[in-house]
Amino acid sequence: MKRSLLLGAALCLTAASAFAQDPVKVDPKHYKVVFENERVRVLKIHYGPHEKSVMHSHPDGVVTFLADEHVKFTMPDGTSKESSGKTGDTLWSPAETHLPENLGDTPLEGILVELKGKRAAHPAMKAPPPPMKKQSS
Repeated sequence: MKRSLLLGAALCLTAASAFAQDPVKVDPKHYKVVFENERVRVLKIHYGPHEKSVMHSHPDGVVTFLADEHVKFTMPDGTSKESSGKTGDTLWSPAETHLPENLGDTPLEGILVELKGKRAAHPAMKAPPPPMKKQSS
């Protein structure tokens, strides 16, 4: 009984980690790191016509299409959604686990800027200091 529970737990952990895979590690054919620091990681994405990836995950980011694209994303639960974009389109891309497939007859190319860490406030967005008190004379 104890062995069955341990095996079940191991399978669940393995399945969960499979859904949170780094695309650069599990699919280096399609994803290349072109820049990285402590705040962002920039990926160059290239899929040939009708090429498909493997299930992987991305954090929040921003993507810019370098070519027109028509792609299908299959989610871990088996549902799918299609997306199309034009060269130069730039979109917010929320964190997601998916399996992409280029549905087009031309290469899919883009730049994805993945965000790291906590959101940083812009210096201009900080709260103003409290008003100075008048000194009595």
